[in-house]
Amino acid sequence: MNSKKVLGILFAVMFFVMVGFGIIIPVLPFYAEELGASPFELGLLMATYSVMQFLFAPMWGRISDRIGRKPVLMIGIAGLALSFFLLALATQLWMLFAARIIGGLLSAANMPTVTAYVADITSEEDRGKGMGIIGAAVGLGFIFGPAIGGVFSSGNLAIPFYLSGISSLITFLLVAVVLKESLTEKGASQEKKRPSLLEAFKSPNANLFILQWFVSISLAGLEATFAYFAYDRAGLGTVELGYIFMIMGLAGAIVQGGLVGQMTKRLGEGKVIQIGIIGSAVGFTLILFVQDFLTAAIFLTVFGLGNGLIRPSVSSLLTKKATSGYGQVTGLLSSFDSLGRIIGPPLGGMLYGIAIFMPYVSGIILSVLALGIYYLYMNRTNALEGHA
Repeated sequence: MNSKKVLGILFAVMFFVMVGFGIIIPVLPFYAEELGASPFELGLLMATYSVMQFLFAPMWGRISDRIGRKPVLMIGIAGLALSFFLLALATQLWMLFAARIIGGLLSAANMPTVTAYVADITSEEDRGKGMGIIGAAVGLGFIFGPAIGGVFSSGNLAIPFYLSGISSLITFLLVAVVLKESLTEKGASQEKKRPSLLEAFKSPNANLFILQWFVSISLAGLEATFAYFAYDRAGLGTVELGYIFMIMGLAGAIVQGGLVGQMTKRLGEGKVIQIGIIGSAVGFTLILFVQDFLTAAIFLTVFGLGNGLIRPSVSSLLTKKATSGYGQVTGLLSSFDSLGRIIGPPLGGMLYGIAIFMPYVSGIILSVLALGIYYLYMNRTNALEGHA
């Protein structure tokens, strides 16, 4: 199979995975509340999934380096389907927690394995484009999923969970029937010689993990607080916010699906990462001046365009520089992404309680720090290459 066709299949796989995940986002809080969850318990329920992803993504990445991408991806998607059906059948709060733990543990395999698959099948020149296509699939899935969940939740709150489970089963069949294994026997034998996890983390590439962590914290903080901010500043309700996030998501998906590949080919991943971080910082700054629907939509889209450049470029650069298996590297990156999503919402909420502009000021600060970390990475890399 040629790489264009495979990328199309991987796009479909990640799109359906994220649609299934997104369907339950607007429903889970109300579903948990019906089963007696307090606001604190709801927060724990949401965090549980990210904690499991943080803990297990590197493990699944390493396993995919050993046994292949396809079986690990099938485990991840099957685990996601199982968790959705368990959520639909839950009658007590502990059952929701069990379903989220199982879902987080097993579905932690999906993102690092798909990203490693892209690294397997693309040349270094086309790596950024491939990573961008996967990023676009994730973004579009997050747009359509919550919309579908909102529509189908009106009659019975369990229906979106069944829909997510069915979507995951269809994706499982797509992978099982259509997708070929990308890890060659030669590649698998080379992975056995990989350095330890600690050695991989001591490399200059570790700076890129920290950079992604900061970016993830700032994004999660924005997502957790912008609804309150937009209401306080401009009186915007849930319908307007839905449109705003849809516009931002579409802009980000267009950038990742098309622009990232062209930009990384022309400028290199490093320059694109810098442009993305600066764009995010500008977006955070503009958000402070939101006055109405139009300014909120424009300013959040500026942020989305910048933010959309970062993750695909970081993934591409890490896999190019990897001295260990692609799965190990992409697993670590996914883990840091999840850690940011654990810390970001409570941090953003706490800062918002101090002053409503604080989450966005902290976003600017984290962006500046991320840029500084990138320059440290470059200096360290250049110094090592100079010694070599």
